[in-house]
Amino acid sequence: MNSSEKQPIGIFDSGIGGTSIWKEIHSLLPNEQTIYLSDSFNAPYGQKSRQKILELSIKNTEFLLEQNCKIIVVACNTATTNSIKYLRSSYDVPFIGIEPAIKPASILTESKKIGILATKGTLNSELFEKTSSKIDQEVQIIEQIGEGLVELIESNQINSPEMDELLQRYLQPMLKEHVDCLVLGCTHYPYLIPKIKKIVGESLKIIDSGEAVARQTKNILQQLNLLSQHPNSKENVFYINKDKTVLQHILKGYTNVNIIQKHF
Repeated sequence: MNSSEKQPIGIFDSGIGGTSIWKEIHSLLPNEQTIYLSDSFNAPYGQKSRQKILELSIKNTEFLLEQNCKIIVVACNTATTNSIKYLRSSYDVPFIGIEPAIKPASILTESKKIGILATKGTLNSELFEKTSSKIDQEVQIIEQIGEGLVELIESNQINSPEMDELLQRYLQPMLKEHVDCLVLGCTHYPYLIPKIKKIVGESLKIIDSGEAVARQTKNILQQLNLLSQHPNSKENVFYINKDKTVLQHILKGYTNVNIIQKHF
């Protein structure tokens, strides 16, 4: 047995949103122990400078490497698009990144119009520009910065009037443009899917990256002979540097979970 297979999977995000990715990884890879870092104190990353996003991503990576993680999932679109190239060139551990799923949306669309709801940091990044330039030129991308959404999710206000108002403001212009696919370009946003569906209806396809990221994590672990072959008996640990109430709510029902409030 490869001793490295027992090491945990590390996951970090600017806050609790990356738990949408954690849930997919945990479901697909139940034998794996995971360590999740929620940098909620610095959320959201989307409004920060590229340099600041890089600094925070380095700090998060080094924290997870101190926990002996065998692979790191950057469960944040903004951190991926602004820092993963640097992280991959600087650390001797595999990284899994997250990009908005505009390529599958461009294949699925019939109206040739897709909407993307994402942070400013993601939409303005070099990696997003590179990815979007590769899709069919006939497909029109309607971009919308989801300003304020992450803050409301982080403060447990998903069902607030403020959230309803922001989603209406961001989604109605896309509907008027007749988009038939909506790409969620932030790992926080899958928690808004029920509310989004109330506005856009069932016919519009909502696409996020969670399942694809979990599959890619499994593929890389298999390729490197790092996939755990034995049931996980250790706790899945969640570190958060802000109040842990919202994280406890999101992880309700999951067993073998330990949430630690810690300054880092």
